[in-house]
Amino acid sequence: MTKDIKKYKDFFVPGSILLAGLFIGGAVLYTGGIGQDTLLSGELGAAVEGGAPLPGAVNNNGSTITFTIGEDDHVRGNPDAAITLVEFSDFQCPFCASFHSSAQQALDEYGDDIRWVYKHFPLDQGLTPLHPKARAAAEASECVWEQAGDEGFWEFADAMFENQSRLGNALYEEIAQQIGVNLSQFQTCVAERTYQDKVVQDYQQGLQAGVTGTPGSFVNGVPIKGAVPYVQLQSIIDSQL
Repeated sequence: MTKDIKKYKDFFVPGSILLAGLFIGGAVLYTGGIGQDTLLSGELGAAVEGGAPLPGAVNNNGSTITFTIGEDDHVRGNPDAAITLVEFSDFQCPFCASFHSSAQQALDEYGDDIRWVYKHFPLDQGLTPLHPKARAAAEASECVWEQAGDEGFWEFADAMFENQSRLGNALYEEIAQQIGVNLSQFQTCVAERTYQDKVVQDYQQGLQAGVTGTPGSFVNGVPIKGAVPYVQLQSIIDSQL
């Protein structure tokens, strides 16, 4: 009897260690660290597969990324600033809401030395999407931009992060009306998903730049993962001035 118990014990202990290792590894893969909502690797692979290369995101020796800022990108701040903060974000991501405040603080403190570029990266892929409302919110923001330009887009973006618990068509229409766009035109734009391709293009560009979660940001091409504390963001900006 004692030998049987020992035999099962010898099997059980290494088996338990193996299972624990798999569980911990899966948890790390899913969370991706502190301050960032992260894609599962399987979902990332599915998203990349079949995606056409998008100009504007180039890996430079694996350390920095160079972006081309187009006319349909959303820029806040001095368009000719020495510092460019490119952020891939998700309106339903709580860490993005935190980083949004930090980026705004940087814009306030650095003035004409910085510009902030917003790109969409909705985490709604896979069977259990992290943020199922993010893509619709992203498309709605573009429908506001269609009529109100970047000023309207940023006003809408601010409102999304301030009202994350209310994301949905009722909120989008409420904010759109406050901004002053034609509501009927806005509703048609949202219903027809006029800007779904633009959101997909932003997302694909983020994948090609190495973004694996939100917020995924770059200061003059230097990658920043997650909602880093403002002092860390400030240090990176200072290193580029």
